[in-house]
Amino acid sequence: MNKRMQYLVEGITKDIIVYLMQDYGYDLPTALKEFYDSETFEKLNNEASGLYIESSAYVYEIFKDEMKYGRLGK
Repeated sequence: MNKRMQYLVEGITKDIIVYLMQDYGYDLPTALKEFYDSETFEKLNNEASGLYIESSAYVYEIFKDEMKYGRLGK
């Protein structure tokens, strides 16, 4: 992961953690665990997926679908 990608991933991750705390009332440790343990986070860190160049809101919608259905849509 290059520095630019790392910066973008960290920014998206920070935003999603805030969204989880606001929308679901999660505390910080719970929000971190939920996102870090997700398929979405795995894809976000995969350069080939290109997910890291999308908006935080877009990635959050993908993550909410994963939470709802228990997996990412294929």
